[in-house]
Amino acid sequence: MSTPSIEEISFVVVVIVVTAAFFWLLLPFYGAVLWAVILSILFNPLHRRLERRLSGRSGLAAAISLLACICIVVIPGSVILSSLAAEATSLYSRINSSEIDAAAVLREFRNALPTALVEWFSTLNLGSFEDIQSRLTSFLGQGLQAIATRLVSIGQGTAQVFISLGLMLYVLFFLFRDGARLASIIRRASPLSQHHTDYILAKFSAVVKATVKGNVIIAVVQGTIGGVTFWLLGIPAALLWGVCMAVLSLLPAIGAALVWIPVSAYLLLSGQYLKGVVLIVVGVFIISLVDNFLRPPLVGRGTRMPDYVVLVSTLGGLSLFGMNGFVIGPLIAALFIAVWSLFTDDRHHILRSPQE
Repeated sequence: MSTPSIEEISFVVVVIVVTAAFFWLLLPFYGAVLWAVILSILFNPLHRRLERRLSGRSGLAAAISLLACICIVVIPGSVILSSLAAEATSLYSRINSSEIDAAAVLREFRNALPTALVEWFSTLNLGSFEDIQSRLTSFLGQGLQAIATRLVSIGQGTAQVFISLGLMLYVLFFLFRDGARLASIIRRASPLSQHHTDYILAKFSAVVKATVKGNVIIAVVQGTIGGVTFWLLGIPAALLWGVCMAVLSLLPAIGAALVWIPVSAYLLLSGQYLKGVVLIVVGVFIISLVDNFLRPPLVGRGTRMPDYVVLVSTLGGLSLFGMNGFVIGPLIAALFIAVWSLFTDDRHHILRSPQE
């Protein structure tokens, strides 16, 4: 095998540097580009059917597909964010005006605890119950204020949000229209073999579909069941807690239980036994079973990853990339497994070839 010339090495270096600079340029709006790619993959079957119905008029088909994305994803998302901002602001105002006395609720909770449990807490050196109560009340108020402020800014629409949304929709239109040609260009430009390139691209598409569709369906179902249950039981801010359960359901195994278990425990300890039992029954036999039944077929089979890998990669993605991480984390983990699987198969084939 001939040694690469200085010109070839220099050209490869230039390609790497220019590519890195281009991605660095896109970094401020990587979320918009990422979601444009995700939506183009999810709505690609619809776009292809429209293109066939419209006799190959890709521009018109792309425009209709884009309108479908706006109606199905963008508008409902905006309405939910606006309602959530209003509810978070209302709950924060009620706590500030002492209409909801968080300190009294915590005192009631403490009085309902068994004496042995209170004494055990005192041995943990966490401070007096009054100190814990003060810290929890302050944390709850600050958390609700931060949520309300963040959601109001999103609902009102800052310049950054409008630019990101406009960029996402603009890129999405061209991904619909030119997606097949772009995929062909990527395949030709890839330095990997055709087999490796096709396998990795197929894995990328499968993971995006499984992760987004699966997690979104599970989140919507669990959040809706939890929010409606909270509303029927008369628990304040049912929409807020429903959305919290929907977001937390992105975490396999634990998920929405981080909301309904503490609330059901408070209901039982405060003497509201019927409400507490109803919430536990709904949480254990409906919300949890939704996760157990839907996650394996929607997420597990599409990604072919164990639950613990999905959990760890989702947590890592969320900590590094924010809300975008629930897609990026499992995607990186799936590509890691796919690439090492290809490497192992190739190495095994090379080692076996001399013997054969």
